Amino acid sequence: MCKLGDEKIKNELEQYQEKTFEDIKHINEFDIEYWEARELMSVLGYTKWGNFKKVIDKAKISCKISGNKVEDCFADVGKPIISGKGKRELIEDYQLSRYACYLIVQNADPRKKNIALGQTYFAVQTRKMELTEQEYNKLSEDEKRLYTRINIKNKNKFLFDTAKNAGVENFGKFNDYGYKGLYGGETSKMIAQRKGIDPNKEEILDYMGSTELAANLFRITQTDEVLKNKNINNEGDACFTHHAVGQAVRQTIKRIGGTMPEDLPIPKKSIKELEKEELKKLETK
Repeated sequence: MCKLGDEKIKNELEQYQEKTFEDIKHINEFDIEYWEARELMSVLGYTKWGNFKKVIDKAKISCKISGNKVEDCFADVGKPIISGKGKRELIEDYQLSRYACYLIVQNADPRKKNIALGQTYFAVQTRKMELTEQEYNKLSEDEKRLYTRINIKNKNKFLFDTAKNAGVENFGKFNDYGYKGLYGGETSKMIAQRKGIDPNKEEILDYMGSTELAANLFRITQTDEVLKNKNINNEGDACFTHHAVGQAVRQTIKRIGGTMPEDLPIPKKSIKELEKEELKKLETK
């Protein structure tokens, strides 16, 4: 049961969300709502357009994969400004739909307070980004990889927050326990070596196919749930839990006759290469 203090905090957060994001909403002459990207950037705590533009680019890819028209959700507009020398210049900006805002905050860092609030606000009032099984099955292998990798990035951030609350300080160790459970004893460095990549420069998750990514997504989400449900409060138990969940996922794959993750094919292109290709396609439209 929620305590009075918790309820007060909850109400304050709801009021903050409503005020913050509704205050910067615009309505055009056709009575259609939109948000300006540079205003949203400021609210979410970004100070440099270049950094925020990277988040927008990833959100565009998510938009395309989810079957929506990117140009409808991210209207490319220029905003006139007067420079320090008094010269009139046109800077890049976007008029964003509510769904575009939702995708942007989903691709940003939820550990920042304003972004976490934004995720809650836009998720409640926008349709879920998760595709139905039928929609997912219509995607190409590359699209499935991009879609699942984005989900993993988001879920991993929440898992690490949960792990931190459970007493984890060495996240490399914590991560390896999960991998060792799922990959039959392999650590992240061993997986990277097998895939032929440099773990100091590239992420092993960027070199996984959709099936391997899906197994890791299940490991991540279930570990997050178990840590919360069992009220784990020390690093040792948290690491043991991550390993146990990884093993459980591995046993499930074996039981249903699936391919062990270490035996799955390694994609020729990394996720970053696929993202660059998708962005080039969007830019040439």
